[in-house]
Amino acid sequence: MSSEELTMPDAIDTLAGTDTTATAQAVSAADVIDVPDVIDVAGGAELTVEAAVARRYAVVADVNVRSGPGTSYAKVGRLSAGAHVTISCQKPGETVTGPNGTSKIWDRIGSGRYVSDTYVRTGSDGYVAPRC
Repeated sequence: MSSEELTMPDAIDTLAGTDTTATAQAVSAADVIDVPDVIDVAGGAELTVEAAVARRYAVVADVNVRSGPGTSYAKVGRLSAGAHVTISCQKPGETVTGPNGTSKIWDRIGSGRYVSDTYVRTGSDGYVAPRC
């Protein structure tokens, strides 16, 4: 990257709620970017940086993937123990007892794809992603 002057898009100014016009001087991958803990988004809503970052979690036992948050929903796939999933959001649903205990939390791992949180090692008995 050259040491020419760069201006960030106005959209970032709106998203961050601050003036982000900046000059870049040979920015490298080793440079650290200071990110606010909370980002203002359209309509006055806020999004925490933690919620904005997708994380991958291990599946602890073979589990059916359902089209909704319960065993009465259609089976749309199956995951094997050791697979990894990205939880986009979580929602309450049918209470299930699995390898990690009993919970009514269901993890959305894709469009129309849910697994009981009791089959995913999140390190928490509560919500670890935004609610759907």
